[in-house]
Amino acid sequence: MPNIKLVIQYDGTDYSGWQKQPSMVSIQETIEDAIFKVTGEKVNLIGAGRTDKGVHAQGQVANFITNSNIPADRFKYAINSNLPEDIRIIESEQVHDSFHSRYDAKGKKYTYTIFNGKILNPIYRRYSYHVPYELNLNDMNQAAKYFLGTHDFSAFMSSNSSVKSTIRTLYHVELKKDGDLIYVSLQGNGFLYNMVRIIVGTLVEVGTGKLTPSSIVHIIESKDRKKAGHTAPAKGLCLEKVYY
Repeated sequence: MPNIKLVIQYDGTDYSGWQKQPSMVSIQETIEDAIFKVTGEKVNLIGAGRTDKGVHAQGQVANFITNSNIPADRFKYAINSNLPEDIRIIESEQVHDSFHSRYDAKGKKYTYTIFNGKILNPIYRRYSYHVPYELNLNDMNQAAKYFLGTHDFSAFMSSNSSVKSTIRTLYHVELKKDGDLIYVSLQGNGFLYNMVRIIVGTLVEVGTGKLTPSSIVHIIESKDRKKAGHTAPAKGLCLEKVYY
């Protein structure tokens, strides 16, 4: 039975998130329904990450097992013809039987977009966090460096999350400004629930002067969620790539 790997792009605005939930429209279920229309099979689509409501993706990865004899590279076209316009499969291929999109993932890259202008350009209303006041980008970049490396990121995890370990490694954290847009890029071996959004919220508070860049060290050491900044809105977050 072929194991098919998909690379997926989506606008998460109108969905409850990746994971199936009762009486809600999810990315996972929408794609599973499209696969059913193509193959007649009720598959279990395994995603590399469970993006939240409103979060977007340029490179989500998922896999499923099928009895279908459709050529693997043609699946993307067949599935796309049964998907709404805000979800697209950009790659489809057959992979080893043991491949698991979630457990085999070695890391992920996220980008968070901040619109830092006084008046929000409506083009970006679904894809950015509007911060209308001036931000000190130099301080934010200095603060970002303290996140690099291996740390216990308990202070940057939502309180209703339960995981075996809160230790994660960030390989890359960078801020770039392009006009009114500030892009925050983060790459690591894994991310806790709402970790990126809390890091961004904390960086915004550094940018406004509410926190100092060096305070990041103390927040990490405290392991106390209350000491970190606010959780930035979901709509600014995009899963860019999953590494294997």
